Amino acid sequence: MPKKLVPGLYDKVFTEGNQHAVEGDPSLRVHTDKLQNHTGVRLLSQHLNQIIERALAGQSEKDRVELANDLIRIIEKNTRDGVVQQSDFVTNTWLKELSEGVQAHVNTQTRRPGIPLSHSELLTNAPSDHRIGYELKREIESANRIDILVAFIKWSGLRLVREALQDFVARGGGLRVITTTYMGATERQAIDELIQIGAKVKISYDTRRTRLHAKAWLLHRNTGFSTAFVGSSNLSAAAQLDGLEWNVRLSKVDAGRIIDKIEVAFNSYWGDIEFETYDGSLESQKRFDSTVKDEPPPTRPEVEPYPFQQEILEKLDVERTVHGRTRNLVVAATGTGKTVMAALDYRRLARRLIPLRLLFVAHRAEILQQARTTFRDVLKHNTFGEDYVGGSKPKKWDHVFASVQSLANFDLDKINPKQFGMIIIDEFHHAAAKTYKRLLEHFQPHFLLGLTATPERADGKDILSWFGGRVAAELRVWDAIDRGLLVPFHYFGRHDGGDLSSVRWVRGKYDESELTRVFTADDIRVRKILKVVREHIADPLKMRALGFCVSVSHAEFMTRKFNDAGIHAACITGKTPREERINAQRRLRMCEVNILFSVDVLGEGVDIPPVDTILMLRPTNSATVFIQQLGRGLRFAEGKTCLTVLDFISNSARQFRFDYALGAMLGRVARKSVKDAVESDFPALPSGCSL
Repeated sequence: MPKKLVPGLYDKVFTEGNQHAVEGDPSLRVHTDKLQNHTGVRLLSQHLNQIIERALAGQSEKDRVELANDLIRIIEKNTRDGVVQQSDFVTNTWLKELSEGVQAHVNTQTRRPGIPLSHSELLTNAPSDHRIGYELKREIESANRIDILVAFIKWSGLRLVREALQDFVARGGGLRVITTTYMGATERQAIDELIQIGAKVKISYDTRRTRLHAKAWLLHRNTGFSTAFVGSSNLSAAAQLDGLEWNVRLSKVDAGRIIDKIEVAFNSYWGDIEFETYDGSLESQKRFDSTVKDEPPPTRPEVEPYPFQQEILEKLDVERTVHGRTRNLVVAATGTGKTVMAALDYRRLARRLIPLRLLFVAHRAEILQQARTTFRDVLKHNTFGEDYVGGSKPKKWDHVFASVQSLANFDLDKINPKQFGMIIIDEFHHAAAKTYKRLLEHFQPHFLLGLTATPERADGKDILSWFGGRVAAELRVWDAIDRGLLVPFHYFGRHDGGDLSSVRWVRGKYDESELTRVFTADDIRVRKILKVVREHIADPLKMRALGFCVSVSHAEFMTRKFNDAGIHAACITGKTPREERINAQRRLRMCEVNILFSVDVLGEGVDIPPVDTILMLRPTNSATVFIQQLGRGLRFAEGKTCLTVLDFISNSARQFRFDYALGAMLGRVARKSVKDAVESDFPALPSGCSL
């Protein structure tokens, strides 16, 4: 008798019995689809398997084999040639092992795992359950290759499986291990022992964070009966013996797709530059010890690139030395250290070409000040560089950090076009402006380096023409999050009750004055904003937030309203004195202020890593601006696990493009792909993100 169907989701064939059952119940509505393609094969196979299993269970040993062969003959008769072969017919025995060489001449068999090779199982370290440590040792005995992926490895855990791994490698097994030095938990004694055994080991030395939260053992068998353990157990004694750890043991037979996916993921990590080879040499040991022990560095240490930065620097070197391209654009997400990479690039070139005069161009004094400090740290030169911004003017003109505004007011004809061997332009997406075009057309540097997080412009103007239409190296925000270089974001789009359909649309955006009037006319919108903040932020008095506004009036309005509501707020605009601006940022870092409202000035060149909340209080019709605002909160900071983004959305004008901002978060995807992502609830966001 078929099981009674209850309302809910299903993933099964719709049988005749099911059909009769629901036809007699007018309260039920049935949603079905045709059994097509892979879905049809999968569901029919599952259904037949259940029937066959029931049928075989009720037969004698002899009759089971006969029934199985009868079913195979029926399939043979009703399918094309070759689907069923003579080798598919079964005998009354099951294959346990094939031996060769010496083992074939002795009456011994390899000890089998406690869990059948063709079954998947959950291990919980419960008293009556299989212990993962016990199962691992049994599995190791029959494996041909083993891949281990764990966040940390301790001697106490390794010693439990050491002998099994020694025997495994001794008989020709290949052992690969990936781990990290995160939190200093991995012990070098354990790593050295793995090397001694014969393992190949790779380690991530990033102690600030780890991308590697997975714990997995993949045990390959040449017979095809591979297995894997995936779960919460690191290689420690507690995890393997008595910890409250859950692990799933997967079989290639009933979870083949998952096993294949684990293998692909492991191989991608193995080839990732973040994971460096550890070979047990003195150099490797020193590298490990200095990271784990967090030894204080010597005075004025040599600034070295992170692996992902080194990858970009190497791409730049290839562009110049192999392809002869001396004009290069680097696209790198905010927070990945574009200025550090530029300084390291200059240091390398300056060591080859002495002297190498430098011009570093940006559009804000804060960016220039940060850049000069970075160059001094990298070059270990306390007086490197002269400012050309505000009232400061260079005297030597050897290494100049200049604002584009200062250069715009200067007679460039007084400077030799070849004065600077290298010109670096930060935030190069601004280069379509006349002020940038003027200096780019005047100077003839041997090396031009452009830096930006967002090369695309809403106005469609092309900045790649300065670089032969090419990007030399690229690390977008979604890639940086996936690689664990930036924190993930949790985005919440909330309707604010407003209607902007009648607001004037001027040159590709809303009229600023009309938009300001709508947003500051009454307290209805701000009350909704405060309500959403309190719903999504555990304690608004502990948040460090940035609020991006339409205008100065709007920013001042929001500051007053938040202060009135008891949430400490301050306002920063282009007219705010520099010292006051710096002090406001300091107060935000110290949580003396919970939110800074601004217009434009916090979108670029501001580095406040503790920012954990972004309020988008204006409609943004530009992917560039959206990514800049998002990037203000993606840097890592102590105790910060993610960035909360609260985007307040009104009914919009017909011309407004929501897909620009959504596409910026999803990656460079077509408008239709954004639509598909919205309809399917964003299944492919960067790791750890939600929308």
